[in-house]
Amino acid sequence: MMLKPLGNRVIIKKLEAEEKTASGIVLPTQAKEKPQLAEIVAIGKDVEDVKIGDKVVFKKYVGTEIKVDNEEVTICEMEDILAILE
Repeated sequence: MMLKPLGNRVIIKKLEAEEKTASGIVLPTQAKEKPQLAEIVAIGKDVEDVKIGDKVVFKKYVGTEIKVDNEEVTICEMEDILAILE
């Protein structure tokens, strides 16, 4: 199934959170912070600032999380994207 976001929405796939702290302590699954880094997998027709494949930083607690073809993705507004990683 393909999803095509409408208007100024984007679909992102969150990148995995770190499993170790800077000092090397392994974190259990419950202690991991939700990642704020993602890859753009689809864009709406009104989106001009990002393209598919861009790695981005987004706001915490945004969007609608859904599962498509056993893969979790998030649909959010373009305004929720804060920066592009270069």
